[in-house]
Order: sequence, then structure tokens, then C-alpha cells
Amino acid sequence: MFEMNRKLSFIYVLAAGMLWGSMGLFVRFLDGMGLTSMEIVVMRAIATAVLMFIYLLIFKRDSLRICPGDIWCFFGSGICSILFFNFCYFKAMTITSLSVAAILLYTAPAIVMVLSRILFKEELSRSRIFSLVLTFAGCVLVTGVLSVQEAVPAEGILLGLGAGLGYALYSIFSRFALDRGYDSMTITFYTFLIAAICGLFMTDSAKIVGGMFSDWSMLAFTIAYGTICTVFPYLLYTLGLKYIENSKASIIASIEPVTATVIGAVVFHESISVSGVLGIVLVLTGICIGRK
Repeated sequence: MFEMNRKLSFIYVLAAGMLWGSMGLFVRFLDGMGLTSMEIVVMRAIATAVLMFIYLLIFKRDSLRICPGDIWCFFGSGICSILFFNFCYFKAMTITSLSVAAILLYTAPAIVMVLSRILFKEELSRSRIFSLVLTFAGCVLVTGVLSVQEAVPAEGILLGLGAGLGYALYSIFSRFALDRGYDSMTITFYTFLIAAICGLFMTDSAKIVGGMFSDWSMLAFTIAYGTICTVFPYLLYTLGLKYIENSKASIIASIEPVTATVIGAVVFHESISVSGVLGIVLVLTGICIGRK
């Protein structure tokens, strides 16, 4: 039974990474409407919190209960992870190239591996380190960072590494919450509730809410954005953490840039270089090794 749950967890985390990789479809549309990157993040957080609250209120009301002494877990995942990660990542993209920002973000699996070893005594096997090296090398090739010729400013590097740290902290704080008996729905709801509340103070809240309810088509789009890019993937990823280690899950989730690259090629007719194809192969190989 445990082995079956581990296999399902691999599928859960893999599916989460693929859903995250589809985010570009929604972000490009919202960017075209004039929303800033942080406004898009807050819109996503609001949509997720509202959808999760309605579902939990109707079907799993008990999951809304948390112990006040455990709220730090959700502040950690909501502020230190979701808001901090997105702020650093989007800021990095304004200072350096998209490819450099993306590859610095994907230092996250290495950060998760180190923190999980320290905090949760997870095994640091040779195969896991090898799979990490393969997936990171694959991400480098997929993002095309090697073709970037200009010097990268120190501020851009620090922000990119900050994004990687924030991205990694979701796994860490979620593990703390899971160990305290909370299910994936509770963790996802309170993470994005806190992120939404805090994010509204950082952005033009009237513009965001007005945009979400401007017409029925926009409301439907917002619901789809929150469901496909946040509710489902975060639920699946957190559920996967129940049966596999943080470090392994973070490696498996590296399917995200591969998915984004494939969608870019199919939907937006973006070209994929030979190195990009090799990168996809390396990421998939690393994921296969990392699941063992």
C-alpha cells in the first residue's frame, strides 16, 4: 500500500509541475490587459483563496480549522514563499534576462535538498544528487541561458537566488504543516489566503478586483486561472509530499520549464533549439532517476 502511494505521489507531483508550466498561457493574456506581474500574482492568490474557501465550506468544513499555534506554517508558505518568491522572481526579470532569472529560480531543488537534510534528516544519496545535476543542467539548456552574452548584475543574481529560496520554502513549510496533521487542502487554502491579504496591501487592490469582475468572461477566465495554475497543482504537490521526500518532489517538479517550453512551441510557435531538446531529455532523465 505504501509503495502504491509513493507511485501515486510521483504522478501527483509530476502533474503539478506540468500544470504550473501552463501558467504562461494565462499570464500572457493578463499581461496584455495591462496588469503588472505582482497584480497577476495577487489575482491568482485571491482566486485560489476564494475557490478553496467555497469548496471547504461546503464539503470539508473541518479542514478550515487550524490551531493558532500553527499559523506560522501558513505565514511561512504564504509570505516567505508565495509573495517573496514572486516578488524576487518578477523583479529579477526586470533587471536581467528571462533565461537567467529562470535558471536562478531552478536552484530551488538544491536548496530544498540541503534544507531537508538539515531540518528533516532526509537521505542525501548519490543517485539523488546525480538526478539533481541532470535536471539542473537540463533546465540550463531549456532556458537557453548559455546563449546570454551580457554580464549579469549582482542585484539580478541575488534576486534570482532569492526567488529560488522562496520557491523552495513552500516545500519546507508545507512539510511542517503536514507533520502537524493538516491536509493538503488546508495548507493550500491558508497559504493563499494569507498571500492574498498581504498582497492586496502591496498592489492596486481596486484595479485587481475590478478586473476580476469586469464581465462574466473575465470572471470565468480568473476562475480557470486560479483552478488550473494554483488550486490543482498546489493540492497535488502538497498531497505528493505525504509519501515522498521534499528533495525528490522538487526534482520531479522540474518538469515545469519543459512543459512551458513545449507549450510555447505548440501554442505560440516559439522555436526549440537542439540544446533545448537535449535539455528536455536531461530533465526527463533526471526525473526518472530521482523518483527511485
